[in-house]
Amino acid sequence: MNKIAIAAVSLTVLGIASGTAFAIAVSDPMVGGSAMFATKDIVDNAVNSADHTTLVAAVKAASLVDTLKSAGPFTVFAPTNEAFTALPTGTVDSLLKPENKATLTKILTYHVVAGKYDSAALKKLIMDHNGTAELKTVSGGMLTAMMNGPTNIVIKDEKGDVADISTYDVTQSNGVIHVIDKVMLPN
Repeated sequence: MNKIAIAAVSLTVLGIASGTAFAIAVSDPMVGGSAMFATKDIVDNAVNSADHTTLVAAVKAASLVDTLKSAGPFTVFAPTNEAFTALPTGTVDSLLKPENKATLTKILTYHVVAGKYDSAALKKLIMDHNGTAELKTVSGGMLTAMMNGPTNIVIKDEKGDVADISTYDVTQSNGVIHVIDKVMLPN
């Protein structure tokens, strides 16, 4: 084990033993079994995540690749394959059909917020707005960010469904990704 890994393990054990919760920043976190490089854009990282193959296919079907490769910055709440699988049977296949491109685009852009909101920025917005922060999505809809405990941030869609963020602060060259466990749906 290298010195950085030993220090990280030591700090984690120290934090657990003292009851102190803290996160160790990881410069290139792993998502879906692959490193996500801060020097790559949202699309170039997402295509390498085994947990986001459905999302990548949907982004391609909606012709959003160029948008998500642009300068941004964007905050993307990225549903996993499991999140898409939890939708009613046949939903994903239906959305990927060319005749449903407008609906697919609306759903996908509902997961994107203009600007870069890492977990610290989200938490500050939530605290500054008495426990909930509304985020206007690129599709024009609203997502609500709120705390679920002292450190966990959750995202609620317009229908009232709540997604947990399982991986925070995956920095990209054109924004940040937060991995979520549900597909958010606009009204």
